[in-house]
Amino acid sequence: MKKLLTLLVLTIVFLSVAGLFSLAQAQGQERQVTFTGFITGGKNNEPLPQAYVYIPKAGRGVLSANNGYFALPVFPGDSIIFSYVGFKPQYHIIPRRLTDVTYSAVVALQEDVKTLAEVKVYPYATEQLFKEAFVSMKLPDQKERDNLAKNTDPMYMMRMSAITPMGAMANHQYFMNQQIFGREALANRGQATTFNFTNPFAWANFIRSVKRGDLKSKEYRDILNQAPADNIRREDMLRGN
Repeated sequence: MKKLLTLLVLTIVFLSVAGLFSLAQAQGQERQVTFTGFITGGKNNEPLPQAYVYIPKAGRGVLSANNGYFALPVFPGDSIIFSYVGFKPQYHIIPRRLTDVTYSAVVALQEDVKTLAEVKVYPYATEQLFKEAFVSMKLPDQKERDNLAKNTDPMYMMRMSAITPMGAMANHQYFMNQQIFGREALANRGQATTFNFTNPFAWANFIRSVKRGDLKSKEYRDILNQAPADNIRREDMLRGN
């Protein structure tokens, strides 16, 4: 009886070890499976091109074709993730007990609907009414803008300058201008204004300057550049003789 019990225990242990060995050998010899299918989405189940098919465990994936078709080598038990912009990601697990070397599926993704922020619609019947309302809209600093436009108006500035009395600096400048203009008027009293183009003295002075070569000298050019452009008296032109 004791020998029979020992033989039974050894038989059970042997069968268990053999089963575990067979299972490990079967797992080590798992064949690669070609996973193919189509990815669709939307209300009409339209094909989704360039959808991403990814295996997180293996760190690899593929993109679907323009008609939504994809083909990816996988192993039984792999987890597959399908993702597409605007749709919720979907997960798929390859069955472990596969006897074929191919596995196909049609994956239908669901739209990812998000609630947008509130949009206000203004009661304007036409675009022209909206433009008119927009142009006539009062800004927060409208009062300051109106005051600035009023203060910089040319007519307003002329009116203010006419009624505003002059200060000390303005009175002094006005007095000095009157003194200068008065002296010039007294100095030029009784003299007729001449036109240098018809003045023979000016022509004589010009000819002598050309003969001496004054036009080429640097000193003459400096004096000519410093001379005033107009209101030159005849005495000033003949001073160099």
